[in-house]
Amino acid sequence: MAEIYKLGDLVWAKMKGFSPWPGKIITPKENVRKPSKKHCHFIYFFGSENYAFIERGNMKPYFQYKSKLTKANKTAPFREAVEAIEKHIIENNIKVPDAKLNSSNHSDPGTPATPKSTSKSSHTHKSDKKSKDTPKKRPLPDTSSGSIKRAKTIKQKGPKTSGSPATHKPKARLSSFLDRNVHIERPETPPLDIGSVSQTLKDKKIEPSKQKFGFLGLGIMGSGMVKNLLNSGHNVMVWNRSSEKCLDFVKAGAKECLTPSDVIAGADITFSCVSDPAVAKNMVFGNCGVLQEINADKSYVEMTGIDAETSQDIAEAINNRGGRYLEAQVQGSKVQAEEGTLVILAAGDRSLFDDCQSCFQAMGKNSFYLGEVGNASKMNLVLQVTAGVTLAGLAEGMALADRAGLQQKDVLEIMELTALACPLMIEKGKAMIEGGFPPHLPLQHMQKDLRLGMLMGDALELPLALVAATNEAFKHAKRLGYGEHDVSSVYIRTRY
Repeated sequence: MAEIYKLGDLVWAKMKGFSPWPGKIITPKENVRKPSKKHCHFIYFFGSENYAFIERGNMKPYFQYKSKLTKANKTAPFREAVEAIEKHIIENNIKVPDAKLNSSNHSDPGTPATPKSTSKSSHTHKSDKKSKDTPKKRPLPDTSSGSIKRAKTIKQKGPKTSGSPATHKPKARLSSFLDRNVHIERPETPPLDIGSVSQTLKDKKIEPSKQKFGFLGLGIMGSGMVKNLLNSGHNVMVWNRSSEKCLDFVKAGAKECLTPSDVIAGADITFSCVSDPAVAKNMVFGNCGVLQEINADKSYVEMTGIDAETSQDIAEAINNRGGRYLEAQVQGSKVQAEEGTLVILAAGDRSLFDDCQSCFQAMGKNSFYLGEVGNASKMNLVLQVTAGVTLAGLAEGMALADRAGLQQKDVLEIMELTALACPLMIEKGKAMIEGGFPPHLPLQHMQKDLRLGMLMGDALELPLALVAATNEAFKHAKRLGYGEHDVSSVYIRTRY
């Protein structure tokens, strides 16, 4: 039977893409668009202080499911949310329902029944016998030092007596190569000369928009894009997790903000380019995040390499606040970002795509509008898995040439004269020969895209055997310590 909820009830509410979160049913805010779906309640989420319409089927009573769902998430923001709702309960003298106290043994499947101390039933005797005969579980081995030790298993066939042979203990497995701690320093990235204007940007003759723009994330890609926004005359506000990266941009004319929500508050259109889907979601839904300041006058453009489902979740949250949303995936690496020659794949609000044209002209050489939210993310993953498989093939080919006693420079010179010649193959082939692997596109970002591509194939029931094998090769190189190096460092994996 469906639960009946009323205003003020404390609940566990599940938003798409997130684990159940403690919340409270409140009166809908006037500026929030009402959902088309029926049987929805307006939920205030503790901790993050966000709010959204949630379907009744995605809600559970707070007290009844407290013992089970408080263990479902181990993250710090979740713990803060639980502390916040418990503080709310104490401060408002909210009484715990008696039904919960009387039905804890059957309402919550995650809570074991507590037998009465005076009970003499056969069930109690069986439980006692089982607890005596069943050996205690051994603690998991400590892996905090980085080394992984395999626990020794002892197979007992009967009680141990004096003089009896020792129980069988398998030989300890020697630590494999993959279990070693390998710390390889990433080559230093040359400092970005923000004041230098590329000839490509000069030739574009861009007329900058009069709107105010924000940018979240000043990594390898974000730095190059912001550089071109500033040099083309755009008004830009920036935020980065490590604030020291903002100093040079402030000197070049940008304004630094303290939090992502501050950027949203001051900008008309805000771009975000961070490391992965988890960080992108936290940027939107976390404390001092994007949703704190989104309204009908604000727009958000997600440029992080993410999957379609994550993009749709962010779009729904932004649209529910009245804001406009656009996903704008980029094809290219550090050099293209700095030169302003990226290829931009966009999907979502068409009017926002049009309003971003002066920015896209500064960042890239082409921009494509692909329709509804999710299409750009899918297109980007198709291109990324293709590039990943190509790089893995190049790495194994170069390793094979080296093992066969051929000069890798000869391989590359001949390749340039064949149909295999393309900027990606030549550029990464040279990087494999030089062996320094300074990051233009970090290997861990490519591995992330390969993983997301496999998940997309799995959802569509499409076998991707080559992508799966390539993903393992990149995971191997990442485990060897090359996650923050350039993607060409996948070549290292072929040595072992």
